Amino acid sequence: MGHDRGSGWFDRHRARLDGAVEAAALRTHFSVFDEPAAPPDAESAGSPPADPMAAGRRAFEAWLGTTFPIATPGAEGTIAPERSPYGYDLRVAYPRVVDVDALVAAAGRRRRPWRDAGPDARVGVCLEILDRLDARAFELAHALQHTCGMPIGLAYAAGVTNALDRSLETLAWSWSVMTSVAGSARWERPGWTPMDKTYTVIPRGLSLLIGCDTFPTWSDWPALFASLAAGNPVIVHPHPRTVLPFAITVQVCQEVLAEAGFDPTLVTLAVAEPGDPLRQSLAVRPEVAIVDYTGNADFCQWLERRAGQARLFTETPGVNCVVIDSTPDFEAMCDNLALSLAIFSGQMITAPHNILVPRGGIETDEGTKTPAEVAAGIGAALDRLLADERQAVELIGVLAGEEAGASVDQAMARPSLGSVLVPSRPLKHPDHPGAVLRTPLVLGRSSVDAEIYPGDTLGPVTFLIETADTEESIALLYLTADRHGAVAASVYSTSEDVVAEVRSVALDHGIMLSENLHAEVVLNAAWAFSDFHGGGSPSGASYVDASYVSPRFRMVQSRRHA
Repeated sequence: MGHDRGSGWFDRHRARLDGAVEAAALRTHFSVFDEPAAPPDAESAGSPPADPMAAGRRAFEAWLGTTFPIATPGAEGTIAPERSPYGYDLRVAYPRVVDVDALVAAAGRRRRPWRDAGPDARVGVCLEILDRLDARAFELAHALQHTCGMPIGLAYAAGVTNALDRSLETLAWSWSVMTSVAGSARWERPGWTPMDKTYTVIPRGLSLLIGCDTFPTWSDWPALFASLAAGNPVIVHPHPRTVLPFAITVQVCQEVLAEAGFDPTLVTLAVAEPGDPLRQSLAVRPEVAIVDYTGNADFCQWLERRAGQARLFTETPGVNCVVIDSTPDFEAMCDNLALSLAIFSGQMITAPHNILVPRGGIETDEGTKTPAEVAAGIGAALDRLLADERQAVELIGVLAGEEAGASVDQAMARPSLGSVLVPSRPLKHPDHPGAVLRTPLVLGRSSVDAEIYPGDTLGPVTFLIETADTEESIALLYLTADRHGAVAASVYSTSEDVVAEVRSVALDHGIMLSENLHAEVVLNAAWAFSDFHGGGSPSGASYVDASYVSPRFRMVQSRRHA
């Protein structure tokens, strides 16, 4: 039954998959789950009943104060750990895992039918899951907004539609790699007895997905579908602050798996309270063969030391640098940097952290600009960008966790971190007075003062660092990436030689590089089917590409005489 249903879904979505496979190879623009032309405004008054965003808000609000209807093996009682960054408790109760043995055992049961269904059927099920998640896109957008704090437009466009596109790209890569070898072959060699051989994709084993708290669907949906398509059961362990988006995701997965005749516990939700060591207990289990984790470097290092039995796919923020050498359009450069710093309060893993500017200044269309003048230009651009507070709060979003706001305040009050070049100011959310919002903070430092700050501040804190010259800026980019890793970097220069040198450094460290961006495309942005995110940096696994999916399965053969 499951094989037939999965194969039927595969046939139904085949044209979409074929388009995704082609786009992933050609790196062209491709989007099945199109976002609207303008970000929808979820808070507008008088929305018509047919407004899908308003309907999504009502669906989200219907969860508040309820027990989420999902069963988790090994659970007893419930917990409700989420507090919205907008200043209220969600009061959504989830099963509390108390028996890790039972949870792990359930994930391993009846997985043979999922393995034996084959790549087409498994990918067909996953494609149907994407369709049903898309049907709940606006509900998911509100769940993301009120758990992560991201603005509703970003939650919908990046947290849902782009995350779905990234998941589709993952399935395209998975299916392409899994089906690149024939399922069977007749082996004939002169003088030898012919043999018939069968080749089967087998899963690596139990997969543990440890959820991200700031951009969970964008970061973690690709991991879920890469493991599931390869035949691996998945335990989803969300961050305590961002459970609801994952609960909806697992609910949809279980619904589709059950309809296809597979065991719905192939995907399970494991929720724990803050401080509960459940993720550590799960990560070191011998049955866990894959761990996906996006988050702070300390826990990433813990995984590398302790979870040696598993194939790790990890990503940490690292320290993203911007090398400024010269520009033909100073104002446009400042506008681009301001948007990069402001969007979602610098909480995206691709946000800039260090801006490297020569002490003698940079050449621009407005003459030579000193580091202080570059900072002033960025500050003026931020003032223009955030002048309308109602629009500003829909760009910068809410800081996830009170500690992020405190980190900004402490950074402003600690001269040892650097002089304040662009001060941060609080914003008031017109609809949520309990929300914590801060505009970007830019601190000034010198390359000779101390080692480049390693990035352990939270929220929108950026350092503008004076260097001896562009050569030293490039050397510091190299040193920083080597020591701390990086996900993204940027360069502004009218010199092709400078751009080429920075590109070489980025290639050395596997960093996604942006060159002379002046328009609406910012350093933070990464699009499915076109951008490879993460690269080969020590701070991140590259996804999505073949190396992201192929370690999740193996090819095993059987053979007999013909």
